[in-house]
Amino acid sequence: MSTTSGSRLGLLRHPNFARLWTAATVSLFGTQVSQIAIPFIAAVVLQASPAEVGLLTTIEFLPFLLFTLPAGVWVDRFPKRRILILGDLVRAAMLVSIPIAAAANVLTIWQLYVVGFVNGIATVFFDVADQSYLPTILERDELVEGNSKLQISQSSAQILGQPFGGGIVAVLSAPVAILVDAASYLGSAGLIVSIRERLGGARSAAPTNARDPATAVGPDLADGPTTESSVAAETAAAADPVTPGGGMRSQIMDGLRYILRHEYLGNIAATTATSNLFGNIAFAIFPVFTYRVLLLRPEQVGTIGGFGGAGVLLGALAAGRIQARLGVGWTIVLTALAFGPIAVLIALATPETAFWLLAVALFVGGFNGVVYNIAQVSLRQAITPAHFLGRMNATMRFLVWGTIPVGSVLGAALSEFLPGGVRTTVWVSALLSFLPCLPVLFSSVRRVKEMPTVDPDGPTPAGA
Repeated sequence: MSTTSGSRLGLLRHPNFARLWTAATVSLFGTQVSQIAIPFIAAVVLQASPAEVGLLTTIEFLPFLLFTLPAGVWVDRFPKRRILILGDLVRAAMLVSIPIAAAANVLTIWQLYVVGFVNGIATVFFDVADQSYLPTILERDELVEGNSKLQISQSSAQILGQPFGGGIVAVLSAPVAILVDAASYLGSAGLIVSIRERLGGARSAAPTNARDPATAVGPDLADGPTTESSVAAETAAAADPVTPGGGMRSQIMDGLRYILRHEYLGNIAATTATSNLFGNIAFAIFPVFTYRVLLLRPEQVGTIGGFGGAGVLLGALAAGRIQARLGVGWTIVLTALAFGPIAVLIALATPETAFWLLAVALFVGGFNGVVYNIAQVSLRQAITPAHFLGRMNATMRFLVWGTIPVGSVLGAALSEFLPGGVRTTVWVSALLSFLPCLPVLFSSVRRVKEMPTVDPDGPTPAGA
């Protein structure tokens, strides 16, 4: 029986999910503090140039280009819970080095680069394992609720954590604020250690008598609209596999083929990847834009981040109802259409209007982004066989986050060479953000009505 059917509390009564959710909340709270503190150190304390600040984002996300694909293979081979714990411990240790160096008066931008790169590697493995771990402890009909609760954690942490982080930076110092994040990773690791796994869980390891889904092309929807049963039948047929084998390169290629040939996943990857590419042209230099161009203070930036968190919270609470009203596909399409207008609000900001215009942009963007992510992540998890989740999530993360360092390099370069520098670069990013909606808008993704519930690990339905 589904956990949600037993009580209005739903997954709050699921002990393993409750621990995972609490760990995520603790960790996310600390992360919001560092998101204020580290850019402030780079842009204000160290007075790094716009290009140097842009490179900080590039280096933080470079591991997603270098290590995500092999991480998917490793996550499918090794216990996911151990990878989560190790990822938390590594990130805590690296963050502690920043206040130590600051206290010794030897902190440089180069140390921030090293910390960002190592933490990026740890985050690659953690995030792939995390997205692949959730479907092993929940049933398919619980995934939307589970992802919504995790997004609620993110928004709640952002609402409280960003203003709190801005306050710590303003009253004490940025290095002290970073210690909060290090402690949060230790707390997260302790909670994940306490999870008690059971054999034969919701979606345990690789099924027997299964053919690797990477060899199957996505469903052909040319003959008519998609229904829940047709999606379920076709995804089950695509996932009727042999136990995965071969070397790492072979398994990496399996993951790439599975996504790029899939009718839904390929287009979702294209939309998310281009959104991250164009958005990070501005995000890479956002600390310079907020602190030097718009003349905002750390506590103001933290409060603006809190508005973004409020939007995420509202979006997480409303995501299920929006999907029920619009359908999964149109939810993905309409939220993608909003990426461009939201970016324009940021580009329009001036020192006089910056606080409220950015607050509105981040609130609407937080709401819109979380509704998009819950819809597309839940769809990905529902249609992928359990033994292939690691490679699917790793390949998606490679494709959609691998564009972030590329966008960051472009932002750093454009801010140095374009007339108007930082502000012109923010406008370039905003105008390009109207394009990412096109792959899902002109694809069969929009025809997906409901979340598939048929087990893709199960036998192929008759006639599929």
